[in-house]
Amino acid sequence: MDSGMIDAARRPATLAALEEGTYDLLVVGGGITGTGAALDAASRGLRVALVEAGDLGGGTSSRSSRLLHGGVRYLEQLEFGLVREALRERGLLGGRLAPHLVRRLPFVLPLTHRVWERAYIGAGLSLYDGMGQLPSGKAERVFRIHRHLSRRGLSRVMPALRAELTTGALEYDDGQVDDARLTLAVARTAAREGAVIATRVRAVGYTSGPDGAQVTVRDELTGAESTIQARQVLAASGVWTDEVQRLVGREVLRVRASKGVHLVVPKSALRVDRAVITRTDRSVLFIIPVGSTVLVGTTDTPYSGDLRDVAADGDDITFLLNQVNRWLRRPLERADVVGVYAGLRPLVDKAGTADTAKLSREHVVANIDSRCLAIAGGKLTTYRVMAKDAVDAVVDRLGGGYPPSCTDRLPLVGADGFQALWNRRGLLAREHNLTAGTIDDLLRRHGTAVTDVLAGANETGLRPVAGAGGLLRAEVTHAVRHEGALAVEDVLLRRSHAGLETVDGAADAADEVATLMAEALGQDHDWIEREAARYRRVTGSNRAALVGVA
Repeated sequence: MDSGMIDAARRPATLAALEEGTYDLLVVGGGITGTGAALDAASRGLRVALVEAGDLGGGTSSRSSRLLHGGVRYLEQLEFGLVREALRERGLLGGRLAPHLVRRLPFVLPLTHRVWERAYIGAGLSLYDGMGQLPSGKAERVFRIHRHLSRRGLSRVMPALRAELTTGALEYDDGQVDDARLTLAVARTAAREGAVIATRVRAVGYTSGPDGAQVTVRDELTGAESTIQARQVLAASGVWTDEVQRLVGREVLRVRASKGVHLVVPKSALRVDRAVITRTDRSVLFIIPVGSTVLVGTTDTPYSGDLRDVAADGDDITFLLNQVNRWLRRPLERADVVGVYAGLRPLVDKAGTADTAKLSREHVVANIDSRCLAIAGGKLTTYRVMAKDAVDAVVDRLGGGYPPSCTDRLPLVGADGFQALWNRRGLLAREHNLTAGTIDDLLRRHGTAVTDVLAGANETGLRPVAGAGGLLRAEVTHAVRHEGALAVEDVLLRRSHAGLETVDGAADAADEVATLMAEALGQDHDWIEREAARYRRVTGSNRAALVGVA
């Protein structure tokens, strides 16, 4: 079977394919919702194309808290259906669909009231555990039921926390996922099922008629424009939904943007092996271990600036440091923070409220006109359900005749056979003269697609890129030839997270990454210099936010 290659070196052929014939569905947006819709539709037998103005997962879908969760806090709002649905999706992703990308993550929820809080939240977590049962009644293989911790027990498992501020804690399991690589795996699986995936292609015009829609798109790398014919168009553009609606000439959905900021600190500065969830006066506060780093977030503030230039500012960083330091025995300092990123949550405004914390996280599928639908809202965990609902609406418009969604039974690229390959990882490491840690990291990033990374890689290819953590040179080439990477930031910020996990944003790796990409793309030395310089500008803006904190 086709491995789901999105080959950036064959981009001209991909762009030409967009103009060939009429597609049943054109998806505008390459985040987790758009790629999920492309996969759902293609796996039902529709002829599908997807265009993304930037990189796959380049917006919200690579700037989350990297959690797969039902949302414990939604139980307080009596959103039982939403929680149950999310927990089912968590189980599917961790078990069948993407086991290589999902990990069990223990959470501790500190308690500050002696009696009622433990009983109240404990009852909620019992319900949470029950909703996380599989249909057979057996608990999910990787997620354990919650347990109670005394103050002393909390101090034992989380010595970095000021346990004296608490009456103890509750510990429960949820899921952790690499959001950017999940989006990429969904896109590659859609390509494997026949979808045409094109990035750096922006929708700039729209007309509709009795035979379908014509969408004018612009190649963001060359400026060339072309037209795509489609029977139906689905806008899965997140916070950019209004832009697509303006092309159509009708604004049906009102999508608001909420900015969420995360700090990245090394584990040497914050030694935790469990996540922490608690509240601030503005949002939920997470402390989340991720590999060799820890994420601290998040904020939840209305955003009305440039959607293409969202960034953390000094106030965001100061707020998060102040909030997390209330709980830490050794307070974090500005110098401890090696990275920061900001993303925009798309929230559907159903009530006209000005408070983004109260806007709906649930998704909505809306009719924009007779040839265009839009989907907005939702969250990472339930992307597959969102995609199914959107494609169900598309199929209804096409007159039916297509089978129902099968994506709950369709392993993503890298998932099929993962457990067996994981069991053989020691042999794989010896075969390629790699350390156990390196092969574990490769399998967690690529799953069974690691065989494509390693195939034909010489000794030089299996060396790490200098200044990019554990990223191998062969992974850079693979990112271009299999994962559609067109820019250095695609590799260092999304195919890997090296740019977020080193103090200089992996700026020192930019030249080597650009050189390897140029070899795969057939680019020249001028391109290498431009790309490396552009990446350093991107990382420089993040560093400026950190340095600018008073």
